[in-house]
Amino acid sequence: MQQFTDQRDDSTIDEIWLLEHPPVFTQGQAGKAEHLLFPGEIPVVQVDRGGQVTYHGPGQLVAYVLLNIKRRNLGVRQLVNLIEQSIIDTLAANQVNAYAKSDAPGVYVDEKKVASLGLRVRKGCTFHGLALNVDMDLSPFSRINPCGYAGMQMVQSKDLGGPVSMLQAKQQLTAQLVKLLNVSEFQEITGF
Repeated sequence: MQQFTDQRDDSTIDEIWLLEHPPVFTQGQAGKAEHLLFPGEIPVVQVDRGGQVTYHGPGQLVAYVLLNIKRRNLGVRQLVNLIEQSIIDTLAANQVNAYAKSDAPGVYVDEKKVASLGLRVRKGCTFHGLALNVDMDLSPFSRINPCGYAGMQMVQSKDLGGPVSMLQAKQQLTAQLVKLLNVSEFQEITGF
């Protein structure tokens, strides 16, 4: 992501990378050590995105949003809103009532978090992105204060009636991202 962002110019086509991570805790730039309760054998990686600590692992759809927001004439808050809305619309297509909170980025269902969001902007371009819990082991979230919130409960779309597989989540979320971000060129590179 960093290399792509550093090497891109005004003519570089925007990209969205969809993937799964092996088990890892990521600590954002503003991350505080007290939010790592007992990471155990799961590695902790310092990353250059905003936000506190979160967990990534198999069964979680991660979308890295590599956009030139300057060229798109988008502000950061506007982009955050569009990303959150793409997740909300993905879940709504499955009759799941999800919502965003203005004071805590991400997407929630019944006050439980189903998707996290963390971005970085450099040279008018974004990297990092979103993580949608699809069908995963949620227990590692109990080893941290997710996104810096003690007691934050995490849920997954499979248990809510949303997308139940990574393939289904990928297809549905991609369609929403393409629509809401007004992507005219789209090339799929399969990673799972």
